[in-house]
Amino acid sequence: MTRKRRRVAKPAKTSPRRRPQPARPTGDRGGSNSLARLLGVLDLFTPAAPAWPTESLIRSLGMSRSTGYRYVKALTDVRLLTPVSNGHYVLGPRVIELDRQIRQCDPLYNAAAPAMKWLLTESQCSVVLCALFSDSVLCVREELAPESPANLFTRGQTRPLFRGAASKVILPYLRPHQLRILYAKHAKEIATSGLGSDWTSFRANLAKIRRAGAIVTVGEFNPGVLGIAAPIFNRSGQILGSIGIAGSESHFNRSEVARATELVKEAAKKVNERIAVSNVGTDLAARAIG
Repeated sequence: MTRKRRRVAKPAKTSPRRRPQPARPTGDRGGSNSLARLLGVLDLFTPAAPAWPTESLIRSLGMSRSTGYRYVKALTDVRLLTPVSNGHYVLGPRVIELDRQIRQCDPLYNAAAPAMKWLLTESQCSVVLCALFSDSVLCVREELAPESPANLFTRGQTRPLFRGAASKVILPYLRPHQLRILYAKHAKEIATSGLGSDWTSFRANLAKIRRAGAIVTVGEFNPGVLGIAAPIFNRSGQILGSIGIAGSESHFNRSEVARATELVKEAAKKVNERIAVSNVGTDLAARAIG
């Protein structure tokens, strides 16, 4: 009688133990896009449409109802929106609070205050302070004269880089690679604005503005309004923005334009001197030009 061999079970194969992998980041792009869309709701509120019902907001933004209602609730919770009658929403009190906070904290806004008041008194013209942000210029402060022309550049308004004294005076102080990017993208607009029909003439016109230290324009946004502006720099000599005046062209003769130009340049010097001793907030030059 033969003996049956006992089968010995082989140990089960085990796969090599994997090291735990770090969690993959979900990426900032999705989050930043969502935040941009959320804050983009605020852009719909304009003088022409100051109040919106939720359904109209959702349709205008082209999003789902659930997302739209979630956005409106989130903005309402932080008081960037506030409900009014008949299911409509308007911009909320937090916007006003943030504006006050900026006025108190913005180093450029505060550094320019004494020079702007001085320039208003000396020139009897409205004074504007502008800052360079990406490919536009933002008015951050104004001091209005009693007889200011209508529709002047005021706080919170943006202008393109190629029209108006407050914008054009900034261009000569951008870095060469920034100017090349701008010219490649905006050659037609640059030509239309009188800054040059080709790259060579564009650079020549900017050099002329730089040598003068200021620029005078007439009627580039409002007919009959004369503007004069000079550049403002950070402590490293990089361009931050501009300071300027605006008034009715009929109030200026040639000698008055020359005197006003010198006043604007002196005001810019005063601002630059205050910025030079500022401890924080003005060291970074504007980026992402173009």
